[in-house]
Amino acid sequence: MAAAESDSRSLFSLDSYHVSQELGFILPDPLEELPPYYQPWMDIALRVPELVLSHELRFHINKMPLLSSQFLQKHRELRLAHLALSIMTMGYTWQGGESNTVEKLPHNLAVPYWEVSQRLGLPPILTHADAVLANWRKKDPEGPFDMENLELLLSLPGGDSVRGFFMVTLLVELAAVPALKNIPTVINGVRCGDTEAVARALEEVSQSVEEMTDALKLMHVYVEPSIFYGIMRIYLSGWKDNPSMPKGLIYEGVQPEPMEYSGGSAAQSSLLHCFDELLGIKHEAKSGAFLTRMRNYMPPAHKQLIQDISLQPSLKSFVHQQDSERLNQAFQHCVTKLLALRNYHINIVSRFITVPAARARQLRNQGQHSEGEMISRAPTALEERGTGGSGIMIFLKTVRDQTKDAFLPETSKEMKHHS
Repeated sequence: MAAAESDSRSLFSLDSYHVSQELGFILPDPLEELPPYYQPWMDIALRVPELVLSHELRFHINKMPLLSSQFLQKHRELRLAHLALSIMTMGYTWQGGESNTVEKLPHNLAVPYWEVSQRLGLPPILTHADAVLANWRKKDPEGPFDMENLELLLSLPGGDSVRGFFMVTLLVELAAVPALKNIPTVINGVRCGDTEAVARALEEVSQSVEEMTDALKLMHVYVEPSIFYGIMRIYLSGWKDNPSMPKGLIYEGVQPEPMEYSGGSAAQSSLLHCFDELLGIKHEAKSGAFLTRMRNYMPPAHKQLIQDISLQPSLKSFVHQQDSERLNQAFQHCVTKLLALRNYHINIVSRFITVPAARARQLRNQGQHSEGEMISRAPTALEERGTGGSGIMIFLKTVRDQTKDAFLPETSKEMKHHS
């Protein structure tokens, strides 16, 4: 993208990165229907939860016609097709639980899925860009963008908790829009030495990050931990670093060797990657490698934005040089709010994965399958792992601790208390 390479007189802007002024990384007005030729896909995709429940999904997909992807023209058509094919793929793969997985995806699903994925620059697996960013509609088109007025286009097993999980995540993305819009202001302010503009923009970023944490708190209201852990989680899981599918998955008609892809992960949201690059937060080898790999699961324009932010003059050095109390405080506040968001995410993961995992082990050890049966039947291979395949608590705490390292060296004692 030209913005990062051009001379300092041209302003950094979000225009070329598929970022909406109103919705940020969220896809504006996702399509709800594909052209009629693709109705066989939509007919099945809309019924995935019930067909998984009745164990008929694989049967229906196996006899689905092989359709060409060439009649998908517009970006939003491709995004809906990718979402539909992704939802079908997750259902197909995990219909039988972790003990009855498949070795291959049938060619009538795998071939068009691969073609659509290649055209979008996304992997052939369900991603955050599908399930969250392109999977929403307003019940009342003129109404507000809130939980009461939002619904999913396509779902997975788990009922209202699936809607809650994806929609709350969508609202976190929405809360981040003011922060995103202020990134160019920060970059341009640093370039031309405008201390006040940078400080003001960082204050907006802080406020927006705090609102992201507030939006995340809705998880406790709309998602039931036992349903997330016992039912939903397997359908968000991938076939990389997953003991249930150690070889990966063969995409029939694409290539004979199995391929490995990670399941959905909050690390696939471009938001925190952008903030980390802006604030100069560095991640150590192992967690950094996972985060970098997750960028390949984002729409290419969003991945490019993260890369281009990283190429800008250092904000941290600028703050250091300016010696402005307001600017110092604004920077410290940003790091503090980002730290609070990451701490809250750890709290959520504990409630939705760590606690149910311990309960599941306890029930299995006691041989009790009746009480909390849903939890005790949950996939054992995933017990301490996120759906993206990371050893989740160690990973999240490492990333959180590296966020603390971004505080300015002359951090006051008061700031250190936040960590």
